Amino acid sequence: MPEAPLLEVEALRTLLGGERPFLRAPRPPVRAVDGVSFTVRGGEILGVVGESGCGKSTLGRTILGIQRESAGVIRLDGRVVSGLAPRTARQARRDIQYVHQDAGAALDPWWSAGRSIEEALVVSGVASGSERAARIDRVLTAVGLDLGVKHRYPHELSGGQLRRVTLARVLVLAPRLVILDEPTSGLDLSVQATVLRLLRDLLRDLGLTYVFISHDLSVVRQMCARVAIMYLGRIVELADTARIFAAPAHPYTRALLAAAPGLTPGVKLATTVAGEPPTPTAVPSGCALRTRCVHAREICAAAVPALESMEAGGAVACVRWRELAAPAAPAPR
Repeated sequence: MPEAPLLEVEALRTLLGGERPFLRAPRPPVRAVDGVSFTVRGGEILGVVGESGCGKSTLGRTILGIQRESAGVIRLDGRVVSGLAPRTARQARRDIQYVHQDAGAALDPWWSAGRSIEEALVVSGVASGSERAARIDRVLTAVGLDLGVKHRYPHELSGGQLRRVTLARVLVLAPRLVILDEPTSGLDLSVQATVLRLLRDLLRDLGLTYVFISHDLSVVRQMCARVAIMYLGRIVELADTARIFAAPAHPYTRALLAAAPGLTPGVKLATTVAGEPPTPTAVPSGCALRTRCVHAREICAAAVPALESMEAGGAVACVRWRELAAPAAPAPR
């Protein structure tokens, strides 16, 4: 029997806004996450990729519980952890932690690194001061930091050190699933490589599972086993990383790969998408990409395409994907 997924997300929706200002017309809500479904196996790294504003960070915050879901089901180890009262939800999702995109903003500038990490233990109910101190030392060593970092403040740390401290603050709670939101954003290439190597080591040594949110396709290709491509709150393609980069099935996936910088002269995928994304409060009917897609036809406006399994593996949400199937193309490096 195959191992049951650690995380299951089913028809998840998250609406933002939609309030009615005094003496003004009501504002339509933004469907930041719109019917997203996927699973993550234990020990896996699932990449989530898309343009800014596509809903990938909101998806991560909804899985954690920072943002409350509007509809759908989230299961952790087969147990439903969505739709619960806030206090109960926090207890149910203790095995899920989130590493914020902006490491500097995630830390209190008036607190030392050690106090920031300790506060996570205090909130989680670890009453013994000696136990907190021992766990802080262990986790700082695990992320490759000198214990003297405990007494330093965020403005005294480099970008790489800040990333490690925010990672330590999460790992000290012994999670099973870690949501990494742009973990290498703003780092130079040498520090980026060090952080990625650390993440792989921690995955192996601590038995972790990652949801890896990123816009950097080269990093996603290097780190992730599978990739989910998001557009305007929906997953439009989900497949193994090798399949995504060798033979993208959805026009939007092909457009992302075509836009990525490459190191091989003359190797470029033909772009299939033009213009800017529509406003999130007025998503087109049917396929949300149809107003930008050069392959769009009348059928694309009829209904929202569901993720359809492909014979070669993975799933794609495009009614014309078989017609548009192209031979394998070189991926950006």
